[in-house]
Amino acid sequence: MKRIANIGNLLKKIYRVYSVELIKELQSNGFNDLRPSFLEILMYLSETDGPSIKMIGKVCGLKKQTMTSHLNELEKRGYIKRTNSEVDKREQLVFLTDYGEKFKLNLLQVTNNLERQYTSKIGEVELDRVELMLDNLYQEILRNSSQLSAGS
Repeated sequence: MKRIANIGNLLKKIYRVYSVELIKELQSNGFNDLRPSFLEILMYLSETDGPSIKMIGKVCGLKKQTMTSHLNELEKRGYIKRTNSEVDKREQLVFLTDYGEKFKLNLLQVTNNLERQYTSKIGEVELDRVELMLDNLYQEILRNSSQLSAGS
């Protein structure tokens, strides 16, 4: 149990440092209205075109009430727009606005810079290995948790 707790703590610490560095760099590029809680949503929207609110919540692990609050704030700040799905008019899809696309370009530049910094610290092979190990662990946890919930 100690090992798993230690891995969890290390992941939280790494994520905190990464988030602080990411926000600091984005703020220096003029995006001064960001909160850490918005980053995961904006990062997902930068990788996915027009997901549903439900999908964003699932991927980001956020409850409906939190999602609504965050999306309202991001829309108010000009990062996103919501439109009704052509297939299901009850479902809303979320897209980046022109300002959101500008943010996306800055995000890509900042994350590339951070990746170069991290690569210079531990090397590309080691960084690739860490990413692969964490992805494998995550996929295995998901696989086992879906088996557990299927057996309930």
